[in-house]
Amino acid sequence: MAATHVVAVCGSLRERSYTRLALERSLDGVREAGGTGEVLDLREYDLPVLDADEDAQGDSEAVVERVGDADALVLGTPVYHGSYSGVLKNALDHCGFDEFDGKTVGLLAVAGGGFPVTALEHLRSVCRALNAWVLPHQVALPHVSSQFCDGALTNEGLERRVHVLGQRVVEYASIEPDPATFEAGENVGAGGR
Repeated sequence: MAATHVVAVCGSLRERSYTRLALERSLDGVREAGGTGEVLDLREYDLPVLDADEDAQGDSEAVVERVGDADALVLGTPVYHGSYSGVLKNALDHCGFDEFDGKTVGLLAVAGGGFPVTALEHLRSVCRALNAWVLPHQVALPHVSSQFCDGALTNEGLERRVHVLGQRVVEYASIEPDPATFEAGENVGAGGR
């Protein structure tokens, strides 16, 4: 049986991204749990704003394929105006049910200021609308610039949470999907594009 492969999608375009650093730490937990993992760095792709009238735009097919080929995902985002980044939103818009249905997803958010919970709630709603199984365990890193030193998390409790996120996404990657709900049947989402 092949190892569970986790793709950690980085919703930040910054050169020095705390989101990317945190996702890389989560992949340590993935590897400890016996999985393999990689960061999907959206800076490396030409991903135009989704135009639903177009079949493929820029590197959208490559992004969608990498997300679809993953056994599980970790979505990471900086907090912008109380929600997740437009960069991540656009990447998710290019994806759909084929990439997320029944897939286990872990969530991670970083904020320059206070607690980044609303971004996690918004991402949880989007993933649930795509019929993904979102881990109850999530990671919020507030005041993030003071949480890292030389690429490592300095707060032991937060480091543990990030590490456990990677472990849990592997542990629950093969969870059996729940029976379809009425809401799932009514949600046409990206299927109508």
